[in-house]
Amino acid sequence: MEPLHLYDFLPSGNGYKIRLLLTQLGIPFERVEVNITKGETRSLEFLTINPNGKIPVLEVEPGKYLSESNAIMLYLSEGTEFLPYDRFLRAQVLQWLFFEQNSHEPFIATPRYWISILGKAEEYKDALEQKYEAGYAALGLMEEHLKSHTFFVAERYTIADISLFAYTHVANEGGFDLSRFPHIKAWIERVKAESGYISITQEL
Repeated sequence: MEPLHLYDFLPSGNGYKIRLLLTQLGIPFERVEVNITKGETRSLEFLTINPNGKIPVLEVEPGKYLSESNAIMLYLSEGTEFLPYDRFLRAQVLQWLFFEQNSHEPFIATPRYWISILGKAEEYKDALEQKYEAGYAALGLMEEHLKSHTFFVAERYTIADISLFAYTHVANEGGFDLSRFPHIKAWIERVKAESGYISITQEL
């Protein structure tokens, strides 16, 4: 069986979600590096794979592509322990995936990109303050949930955790102070202790 092909940018949290899940599922894949800082997702070749011009993209079969990180995770986790079978629990997983993309990722990931990947903290100084307000609000909501939960859904590790972990555990690279969130920090350590864990910078 041919390995899957993942079009990815190594520092990307969205790409990391897929790498982590594939590794923990034991699914072989080959990573194709696409450097977003050099405009490689805007090339004609890449736009034929994903007209939206973003990574990650998973080639699930020759010539058959799937984009959007959380959609890819849903596809991969179907029928596995990473996605509950119960209707309500599945909906709760989706609830957190939607939260991650709408209320979390735009505010947690962007400062990291500006500061740690582009190295333009001063240039984006004013915009960063706006991101921090919403980012800390998202972290506060997560902290409150984790006060009484081990993981985000069903008290077990699911793709909801992977989705939120990807950018949360490196939020400090965008200037966020995670020491204010002891329950998030404890959850981060629980995720890292899961079988098959790989780091965001780990070459595969």
